[in-house]
Amino acid sequence: MDARGAARALAQAALGVALLTAGTGHLSTLRREFQAQVPPWVPLEPDLVVVASGVVELVLGGALLLAWRRPARPLAGAVAAVFFVAVFPGNVSQLLTRTDAFGLDSDTARAVRLLFQPVLVVWALWSTGAWRALRERRRRR
Repeated sequence: MDARGAARALAQAALGVALLTAGTGHLSTLRREFQAQVPPWVPLEPDLVVVASGVVELVLGGALLLAWRRPARPLAGAVAAVFFVAVFPGNVSQLLTRTDAFGLDSDTARAVRLLFQPVLVVWALWSTGAWRALRERRRRR
């Protein structure tokens, strides 16, 4: 494995660990904090949304730690990227409703957090080779 491949593997593993950590927090000590991020327009109980998203994070984290070959690796990255896009409205809602959670107690702090969501999407796509797999798939069409 070359240096670039090693960097991708390390980034993929780190993202997997981060998702496992967040998923564990959803189901335990950070449950209330995550409930504060559920937009008021979501027609489900906030706790159900938090538990379900926590389970998804645990599954995605595990997949990222276990998926090292094609087609599983790019698929895990693509699904993680879609998940990060799907939860983005919760971060926007936290800003718009001025909801304090995770120490984000100002509009500036909540707005800065929004900037990191695209970083997570890029991280998932790059580290797993999902971007490359999508480009290859388009070329074959």
